[in-house]
Amino acid sequence: MKGVPPVRRGQEVTLEIADLASNGEGVGRHEGFTVFVPGALPGEKIRARVISVQKSYARALAQAVLDPAPHRVTPACRAYPACGGCRLQHLSYPGQLRFKQQVVERALRHIGRLSGVTVLPTLGMDQPWAYRNKAQFPLARRGGRVVAGFYAPRTHRVVEIEECPLQHPRANQALAAVLAAANELRIPAYDEETGAGFLRHLLVRVAVQTGELMLVLVSRERAVPQLTRLVKKLVAGVPGLTSLLLNVNPQRTNVILGEEWQTLWGSPTISEYLGPYRFRISGGSFFQVNPAQTVRLYEKAVEYAALTGRETVLDAYCGIGTISLFLAAQARQVHGIEVVASAVEDARLNARENGVANAEFHLGRVEEVLPRLSAAGVHPDVVVVDPPRQGCRPEVLSALAAARPERLVYVSCHPATLARDLGILAVHGLKAVVVQPVDMFPQTMHVECVVLLEKSAG
Repeated sequence: MKGVPPVRRGQEVTLEIADLASNGEGVGRHEGFTVFVPGALPGEKIRARVISVQKSYARALAQAVLDPAPHRVTPACRAYPACGGCRLQHLSYPGQLRFKQQVVERALRHIGRLSGVTVLPTLGMDQPWAYRNKAQFPLARRGGRVVAGFYAPRTHRVVEIEECPLQHPRANQALAAVLAAANELRIPAYDEETGAGFLRHLLVRVAVQTGELMLVLVSRERAVPQLTRLVKKLVAGVPGLTSLLLNVNPQRTNVILGEEWQTLWGSPTISEYLGPYRFRISGGSFFQVNPAQTVRLYEKAVEYAALTGRETVLDAYCGIGTISLFLAAQARQVHGIEVVASAVEDARLNARENGVANAEFHLGRVEEVLPRLSAAGVHPDVVVVDPPRQGCRPEVLSALAAARPERLVYVSCHPATLARDLGILAVHGLKAVVVQPVDMFPQTMHVECVVLLEKSAG
């Protein structure tokens, strides 16, 4: 019958996988009908069972790989693929880098409607494991024990792990120490369904260059049972512990962190170097999770900014001032804009502690602060923008275009919103010239990009 999908739920089909979708799922076709299969790779022939059917596509789970692709590899993690933390461990690392370049190219073409933009090969890592300096482990009850792991795909069911190969080894060691102490002291984990229990998440930050380590216990309330004994055990049992914090989140929500912070032991912050600059990091600060690739990312942003020492630079969504300090070394003046008050204070402190006198930071929304700066005579020659995953709001893009910079450098962690914004900026007279994908998140489908835009002639 016309319009009726040729597959049904529970049916087994044989598929030849032709492509990878942007979320890393294999794309096959049955009688011309698109079927998405997690874990399948281009060039493979597989047998799969259909689990859901929509009007224009279906999803299936691979039952057997009949003819494996040459770029298929054995995953390093025993919890893969049940754990939803990463999706590409079965794809060789060179294959991952090619896939990420293709994701960016397709987004520019299909979402941004852009042509003639050069997308360079993805900058990868020599060792694409144990790179994360920040871990957020959800905690759960399992057979009377506190366990930790990551959520299974599309669920809030915790897949228990003992260690994660993407995390810095010290984060895995810290996780083991917290679980051992919590179970010895019988401190109950939070239960999302009932709202009972206490410990919700464990956040670990490792400063690779300084050796400092932060633990954040996220609890439903501040009165955690046996908290004093727990603190003593962690101070004695976690080597290099510098900062032990409590974050209180009483809300029945998926948001990890609450608004209340308490320093249980040590310093409220840790310090880390990126290149020559030392940064203070608090529990709630945004700080890139892959320090080695972050330096490459920022160096590429500075390269595209093409500074001579005479320019005024605007750094929109500046956070704690990381990119700003890299830019300030080669600019006459840098103005950073950030809407989070604590981040602005951190940025000012980081500038002072690094002896950077030509960086000034402003609190507020980009679309509101930038016109005020223009009215005060601040006219940026170069703009750098590094927004969150949702990209820039239309009013932000209009304000950036109205500033009429000679060059704009866009740093993005989401190719789809990047492509959308580049398409809008092209209408405003800022044309994307070249895109450099950077693999900040090996083994996952995520990719960071640095884009150079130039003012169009006329």
